[in-house]
Amino acid sequence: MKHYLISGGSGLIGSELCQQLIAGGHDVTVLSRTPRNVRDKCGINVKAIQSLTEISPDNTIDIVINLAGEPIANAKWSDKRKELLESSRINTTRELVNWIFHRKQKPECLISGSAVGWYGDGGDQILTEQSKYHDEYTHKLCAAWEKQAFKADKAGIRVCVIRTGLVLTSKGGVLKKMLLPFKFNLGGNFGEGHQYMPWIHISDMVNLIIFLASSEKLNGVFNASAPNPVTNDEFTTELAKQLHRYKLLPAPEWLLKILLGEMSSLLLTGQRAVPQRVLENGFNFTYAYLAPALNNILTQGKETL
Repeated sequence: MKHYLISGGSGLIGSELCQQLIAGGHDVTVLSRTPRNVRDKCGINVKAIQSLTEISPDNTIDIVINLAGEPIANAKWSDKRKELLESSRINTTRELVNWIFHRKQKPECLISGSAVGWYGDGGDQILTEQSKYHDEYTHKLCAAWEKQAFKADKAGIRVCVIRTGLVLTSKGGVLKKMLLPFKFNLGGNFGEGHQYMPWIHISDMVNLIIFLASSEKLNGVFNASAPNPVTNDEFTTELAKQLHRYKLLPAPEWLLKILLGEMSSLLLTGQRAVPQRVLENGFNFTYAYLAPALNNILTQGKETL
């Protein structure tokens, strides 16, 4: 059994990950700005800390998982908001890596978050981990984030960076935000709907992280998205079908740009990202296609959605 240290452990991904690791008999410590909330979200057997200094030098940490970061779509990208997005990712990762360097007994592995936004607007091009990027804000943010994580290479540990797509879960995130208008037959495409939406079911997301943690020969960048990305039009059509609703009111591109400013690019552009490297290394997705993924989430999450 391993001892995991997770930053951002009380978020959507982290809370599910903590519960699965505990169920598997592992020890889990969560680094959080609000440790009093951790047990409610992650389980009573998780240890919550507010500072890395609370970890004794004699306390073995086997795997570090870095999921910290302010939600990118919760507010318009003002200069102040961008500072928060950057500091919550880049500075937190820098602090974790510096802590690893100063440990006599270093962890085996650092798994650090990133996002498919690294690629920028990919149009309809299939994007693997070897693909190039379109230079825009999301790329700059993710590139700086990943750069800090890969500095842990010099500490002699294995580093995996996961470029995550839209995580589908009944407990929040993009799906929950989309549901209300669709339930009232007011949902629709974002713009023309041609942009791709790389998505991943929460259970596959958690299992992929655990897979990387246990795969001792794997390192580098990995796309964390289902093998079959869909366009926004395909996504909204399937969501309406699952809810037995109509999709009537698309959100025009010009309106989204007025309301959201630069952040509208999150809705109007996309990435046709595929998880080439994890597939090549034997990871199996439970939910490779959107329809069964949505069906599972909407069925299991009726009380919360």
